[in-house]
Amino acid sequence: MGKRLKSGWTITRSKPPKCAVHPPVMVLGLLLRVACAQADRYAGRKAAMTHSPYDDPFDLQPRLAEVRRRDAWRRRERRYGPVGPYAEVDGERLLSFVSNDYLGLAGDARVREAWVRGAGAYGVGAAASHLLGGHTPAHDALERVLAEWVGAERALLFSTGYMANLAVVTALAGRDWTIFENRRNHASLVDAVTLSRARRVRYRDLAALRACLPERRPGRGLIVTDGVFSMDGDVAPVAELAAIAKAEGLGLVVDDAHALGVVGGGGAGTLAAAGLVPGGGIALVGTLGKALGVLGAFVAGSADLIETLIQTARPYVYTTALPPALALAIEAAVDIARSEEFRRTRLARNIQILRAGAARSGLRLTASETAIQPLILGSNEAAVEAARHLRRAGILVGAVRPPTVPAGQARLRITLSSAHEEDHIRRLLDALIPFAQKVS
Repeated sequence: MGKRLKSGWTITRSKPPKCAVHPPVMVLGLLLRVACAQADRYAGRKAAMTHSPYDDPFDLQPRLAEVRRRDAWRRRERRYGPVGPYAEVDGERLLSFVSNDYLGLAGDARVREAWVRGAGAYGVGAAASHLLGGHTPAHDALERVLAEWVGAERALLFSTGYMANLAVVTALAGRDWTIFENRRNHASLVDAVTLSRARRVRYRDLAALRACLPERRPGRGLIVTDGVFSMDGDVAPVAELAAIAKAEGLGLVVDDAHALGVVGGGGAGTLAAAGLVPGGGIALVGTLGKALGVLGAFVAGSADLIETLIQTARPYVYTTALPPALALAIEAAVDIARSEEFRRTRLARNIQILRAGAARSGLRLTASETAIQPLILGSNEAAVEAARHLRRAGILVGAVRPPTVPAGQARLRITLSSAHEEDHIRRLLDALIPFAQKVS
């Protein structure tokens, strides 16, 4: 049965598919619906218009007002001084649980000294792309170290994890591909799939993925997933995903942004924890600005994959290289992360302390065994009020709201570091107790 719009278009509704499939045709259909709805709204207000019939594209006040109305307004606050358990934010000294500095390396003296030495040798910037004079021996050495760490043939540096994900997915996949993506993947993976123009199939868990496999179109395909989901903290079933990928002739891309340094032997990530290595049909994306405390990212995999990225990946070819001084700082951080196992031991202890204390206090954290420990409160208003309450108690915790998380799942995103002491975690728990009854 069709619905006729004022614009003259007719939309016919059909039964939705079992899997959330978004091929290009369906995307075009969705865009057409949006366009028709916009046309109807325009037709309804046209008669009342006394000015030009064209809207000002930079009249953004209605959009901003809607963000405020939904309690979704974000603020940038100025943090002073180095990263650590405490942060000075806009003049307040706060106990911080917002940093991704999981191993406490962002302020490590050895990492800072390596950066200073690099600046003395290379200056403060690369001043060119890797392919036009910006590549240095410091970059070469770091790529070899990273590849050896995760067990890959080769690794390739990128300026950010976002760019690395865009590069590996778009360089591999095209219109004739099918990409199976976890619904909770990071925005960079979501955008990468969109830019690849491949058919998108979203899955929620392993059972849903298996049920969706028949939706694959003829041709090649990928499974793409976070290694540790950034807003929930749970670890993806990488071993099972790799087995499915191998059986179905699919590639596997794992974004280990929140796992590198903290999961697996020597912190080598979720693939290492599953007894796997990058290569063959598996690509690993690692981030250098979280557990390693610096900046940048890399892709690890087969030699052919890396050479393909060098030759064809636009986010690699058309951007300035990381500063070589930064490459030296990252190499120092990798050496520390690999060799100082006590940092992962302390982080695991802190996770256990928080989870045990939360259970005793009636705080129902999500089922996470990593440094990311979310407390779901539901509404935006509840999450914002909880963050404000903690702020008044001298504690900094982020309130995460839609669209970063699904509607009705606004939360406090508590992140732990090996640099936190037991007293810090006790203080956080004491401040959270007033919300235990509300959450339960």
